Amino acid sequence: MFRKILIANRGEIAVRIIRTCKELGIETVAIYSKADEAALHVKYADEAVCVGPAKSSESYLNMKNILAAATTLGCDAIHPGFGFLSENATFARLVETCGIKFIGPSGDVIDCMGNKSAARKLMMENGVPVVPGSNGSVHTLEEARKAAEAIGYPVLIKASAGGGGRGMRKVFSAEDFEKEFLAAKSEAKSCFGDDDMYLEKLILNPKHIEFQIIADSFGNVVHLGERDCSIQRRNQKMIEEAPSTALTPELRERMGQDAVRAARAAGYENAGTIEYVLDKEGNYYFIEMNTRIQVEHPVTEMITGIDLIKEQITIAEGRPLSFHQEDVTLRGHAIECRINAENPKENFRPCPGMVKAINLPGGLGVRVDTALYQGYPIPSCYDSMVAKVIAYGNTRDEVIHRMRRVLEELIIQGVDTNVDLHYMILYTKEFMSGDFDTSFIENNLEKLVK
Repeated sequence: MFRKILIANRGEIAVRIIRTCKELGIETVAIYSKADEAALHVKYADEAVCVGPAKSSESYLNMKNILAAATTLGCDAIHPGFGFLSENATFARLVETCGIKFIGPSGDVIDCMGNKSAARKLMMENGVPVVPGSNGSVHTLEEARKAAEAIGYPVLIKASAGGGGRGMRKVFSAEDFEKEFLAAKSEAKSCFGDDDMYLEKLILNPKHIEFQIIADSFGNVVHLGERDCSIQRRNQKMIEEAPSTALTPELRERMGQDAVRAARAAGYENAGTIEYVLDKEGNYYFIEMNTRIQVEHPVTEMITGIDLIKEQITIAEGRPLSFHQEDVTLRGHAIECRINAENPKENFRPCPGMVKAINLPGGLGVRVDTALYQGYPIPSCYDSMVAKVIAYGNTRDEVIHRMRRVLEELIIQGVDTNVDLHYMILYTKEFMSGDFDTSFIENNLEKLVK
């Protein structure tokens, strides 16, 4: 058993990890920036260390300061959460070099799967279906043009090191290609320090389906079913649910087996996610692997009863998975709404500020993951997500009605949020029927926020 774990993150995911550590009897160390001195994860942890000023690059991305804190305080392991350094191969290697366990895959695996074009090549070699596209990276504008012509428009330009929709552009005609390619390349360089690009055929208005996998060091790889993440704006997920209404049991089995095959091909260990697009004809294609715990992992926990953070920790301790594939049963339905401090009516303008009052919903089948409390000053320098509300029930219809009630009870005063937008989405005929895809927000935003 680990004795002490440093959580290299902030906000609700840091609180989430601390809670599981407490249940396992493991001491925790929180890191924080000067902007986060009053943060809840700082209050919950056994120890807390300031690792720099508000700017992420000087605090939550400051490897030197984080590792110094971990070694000085005698930590056995570091959990990176999601975002920040969670998919940074250099950080994973440095952690291990310091004699500390990185709770996640190895740096080599992060490198392999983090480079989208390399991951795509690996999947092709192992029989996992991929979206038609370029044969690896495209290095020049002319090379990219030729690849786009061979693929056929529309195409999707993607950053090899990308994520979260950054460094990505849809192109519908040759006339727009140069402008969009150079813009995507510039954004990728700014966001990731890497402007390596590749191209894919743009699958118009697909479902976005991801499979949760988890693997130990003994060769056991298991999938925990899918999550439907199709309600998204500008490639940023808003609502996630499990299971998906679009999958038959037979399709779920095939996609799940391919997810396991993908993880095995990568030599994967710990928790990860295989992401697919699913077209109208039921064809699915691998698009990427996230080599970390996901924001939306609670919906999988709700329908499986498995604590994914606990499994991450025990796998990192060198123990086998506590279950096998045949032990995994998907029960009921779960929906998660990401609550952001932003104003949808003003082009989703971020809204940091003081939380003057807060009321969190409760009741049967309700979970709220948040780091908010009354009097908490939401900083302006980090992601605007401030809470995740999750509802669970026996059927999808029951969960939709429960989530509506949950959103009615949720009160966050002092800042603008997107709660009303979520509420409106839950009343649309498309969401109620499950007949929606990744174009839903784009096609309906105007009437949803009026």
